[in-house]
Formats: sequence, C-alpha cells, structure tokens
Amino acid sequence: MFSRYRNKNNYFSNTFHSLGNKNFRLLFIGLVLVMAAVNIQMLARGYYTWELTKSPIWVTLTGAGFAPPILIFSIFGGAISDRIERKKIIQIAQLGLFAIPLFIAISIRMETITVYHLLLASLLQGCIWAFLIPARQTLISQLVNKSELKNATALNASGMSLMTLSSPALGGLIYGFYGPEIVYYVVCFLALFSIIFTSLIPRIKINIINKNNVIFEMKKGLVYALNNKTVFWLLIIAMTTTLLAMPFRSLLPVQIDEIFLKGPEALGILMSMIGLGSLLGSLFIAGMNTNQSTGLILLLTSLITSIAIILNALITQYSIAVIIMIILGIGDAGRRTLNMSLIIENSDEEYRGRVMGIYATNFGLIPLGAIPLGFLAEFYNVRIAFASAGVLLLIFTLLILFSNKTIRKLR
Repeated sequence: MFSRYRNKNNYFSNTFHSLGNKNFRLLFIGLVLVMAAVNIQMLARGYYTWELTKSPIWVTLTGAGFAPPILIFSIFGGAISDRIERKKIIQIAQLGLFAIPLFIAISIRMETITVYHLLLASLLQGCIWAFLIPARQTLISQLVNKSELKNATALNASGMSLMTLSSPALGGLIYGFYGPEIVYYVVCFLALFSIIFTSLIPRIKINIINKNNVIFEMKKGLVYALNNKTVFWLLIIAMTTTLLAMPFRSLLPVQIDEIFLKGPEALGILMSMIGLGSLLGSLFIAGMNTNQSTGLILLLTSLITSIAIILNALITQYSIAVIIMIILGIGDAGRRTLNMSLIIENSDEEYRGRVMGIYATNFGLIPLGAIPLGFLAEFYNVRIAFASAGVLLLIFTLLILFSNKTIRKLR
C-alpha cells in the first residue's frame, strides 16, 4: 500500500518537476498569460467580425489571417533566434501582442473600427508568432537540463491546452456582459503581465554567434535539417500530421449542424473536450520517465488521432462525439509534445532556432489542409471529408511505424 502511494507521489513529482526551476516557471507563467490572451482574442475577433459583416468569408479570413505570415516568416524567425538573445525576442513579441489589441480597443472606442482592422491585427499577430515560437521553444532548452527537456516541453504544451480549454469561455462571458472593447482591454492586461514575468528571467546569451548573412544562415539551417535524418523525419511527421489532423476542426460546425442537428453551444463543448484531452495528454507525457520509447509512443499517439477522426466520421450520436474529442485531444497532445521535444533534443544548439523555425511553419499549413477537406464536404458530405483525413493519417503513420527504425527507437 505504501509502495503504491510512493509511486503515485513520484509520478506527480515527475509530472511537475521542471516547474521547480525558477526561470522555467517564470517562462511558463508568461506563456499561460499569453495563451489566455490569444485564445480570448481569437474568440472576440471571430464574433466581432460576424457582428460587423455577417459574412462567413470574412470570419474565415480574419480567423486564418495569422497563418500565411507564420508560413512565410518562421524560418527567418528561427534564424534570428540563433543570432539574438531569445529573451529579448520574446519580450519584443509580447510587446507587439500588447500593442495590437490596444489599437483595436481604441479603434472600437473611437468608432473607427472596420473589418480591415481585424484582418490586419490577425496578419500582424502571425508575423509576431513567426518569431515568438522558435525563440520560446529554444529558450526552454537553455533554461532546463537535457534530462528535463521532455518534461518542460510537455508542461509548456499543457499550459497551452489549459488556456485553450478555459479562456474562450471566459472571453465569451466578458464579451456577452461588457462587449468587445472590454474584452480587448482584458487581452492587453494579460499581455502586459506576461511581459512582466518574462522580464524576471535572467539574460542568457547565445553560445555560438552567427556573423554570416541571415539568408545564408537560413539556407544552412535548411541543409542541416535535410541532412540530419532524425530531425528530417520528425519534421516530415510534424508537417504531415498537421495537414491531416488539424484542419478537420474547421468543419466541426458543419457536423454539428448537419449530423447532430445542434447549435453553437454544442460546438463549444466539443472544442472544450479537445482542450481537456490535450491537457490530460500533455500531463501524461510530462510524467513519462526518460527511459521510455518516446519515438514509438509518438507514432502510437498519431494512430490514436487518426482512429479518433475516423470514428468521428462514422458516428451520428453527439454524446459519443464528446468522448471521441477527448481521445482526439489526448492523441494530439502526445503527437505535438513528443514531436517538438524530440526535434529539440536531436538538434545541435547552433541550429535549434532555425530547426524550430521550420517546425513552426506547421501552424501556417493548417488552412492549406482545410481547403481540400472543405471541397470534399461541399461536393460530397462532411463525413467523407473526415474519413478521408483520418484514413490518410492512419496510412502515413503505419508506413512510418513499420519502415522507419530510426524514429521507432528514439528515446
């Protein structure tokens, strides 16, 4: 009995071990505050766009406007994070994430706001994230020991999942009671406090100074990623699974309306269940010990995601879909968290920023994956679209599982 208690206690200690590191804890709190601001703002932007235009196209444009800049500038952002102190990049990015919602709030107050302001805000935030993502992820590897890296990356993901789960509901309540202007001021408040916490992290200089032209360094980073076979295949897995697994969320409103015959409240619950599953999955990964077959677990979580998408295509009962979304979230969290930590662990410090810049292009690929699914749903039905994505992901994962020993044996 006491042995079981000690094991549980050890698992709990392992799960939150990296938070014992003061500097990582400050970065983690800053992340949670930023992600709360981002999720609240995404909800407010979408709903306010609808109020201004009553146009689904404009809602889509302002919602996905962040993606092209991430796709275009992430590799450049990664090269910059290999040249400049990463804390400085993060603070400048956080300042931008404070200034943009403040501009929108003032525009609402002055009654000069238009949908073009909201689209511009989305595009600018995409530019900021192209620099923030590689800088933040590579700074984690500077703040913690290598043995703590997987745990720290998983806790980082759990913080994002927690905010994905809780922040939209908070944003919706504030929007409903006080309107969009107050929501944007709350976003500014959260971004400001993220700047304060990050400023408490000590300066950590880059070990290797790159004095060559930035474009040349970007090319070197691409060549490095191509020649490092482990990193190359991890990036292929990340990009392929993102293209096949993430875009299906954009069609959940169609499934809610056409298959389940329900409304937006039901959609909100489904999205929250994905967030709940992601949180649970991230915490499970954080508690893993360093001797487990991480590469194999990565592929198994990708299989879980594919099976969940296929099951979601087959069912017609909303209550079952709620359970499937939790399973989907668990698979997604494992896939993203392990993929990211393995890429960082298997990249040389000199190239980590650029490699994470390549990884960050994932977020820009999501709309590209959504377009073919949208056509399938338009010309056939949403269940065919879901099934196609799930089956393709299943086939891809099985191919990697049975043909790639390098990934399968990663620890």
